[in-house]
Amino acid sequence: MPNKVAIIYGSVRSNRNGIRFAKFLKKKCDERNFNTTLIDPLEFDLPLLDKMYKEYKEEDAPENLKKLSSILNDADGYVIVSAEYNHSIPPALSNLMDYFQKEYFFKPAAIAPYSAGIFGGVRAGVQLRAFLGELGMPTISSQLPVGQVQKVFDEDGNLLDEKYEKFTKKFLDEFEWYLNALKNARSNGTPF
Repeated sequence: MPNKVAIIYGSVRSNRNGIRFAKFLKKKCDERNFNTTLIDPLEFDLPLLDKMYKEYKEEDAPENLKKLSSILNDADGYVIVSAEYNHSIPPALSNLMDYFQKEYFFKPAAIAPYSAGIFGGVRAGVQLRAFLGELGMPTISSQLPVGQVQKVFDEDGNLLDEKYEKFTKKFLDEFEWYLNALKNARSNGTPF
């Protein structure tokens, strides 16, 4: 059975360049025969968090939260594609992810930060490691930072800078190892 991967993208700005990176990673995951879903916060239009999904009665939960919960719950792991805003993560990303928790437990996350500048969002990547751990996701040790994201991918998510081909392969090789290892471990139960 193929691994199910949710790629969670975190920006709702106009003229977004990071969506190109998310599309590229979806293509690369699809090439590995993962069952891949790209979650774009613009498509779900979530208000600022008032209640977590688990705090709703099933019949009262908004449809967009039910759909997100289903995608996240079915996933074997997550690729987090995050810009860096003020040396931190985008509010749209934390807002979307904070609606949920048990859906993430004991599933690996891979961090793919980016920026328009040369540093590739690495400061957001550092903060994401703590944030994702608190949500119950172990993160793989590698990250895939992309600086000057607007020059690396075209609008359709095609790669313009071939050096990222090698980096992406290593990143996804490690992620796939964690997907398989933790899927196997979960099949034998989890601590809670």
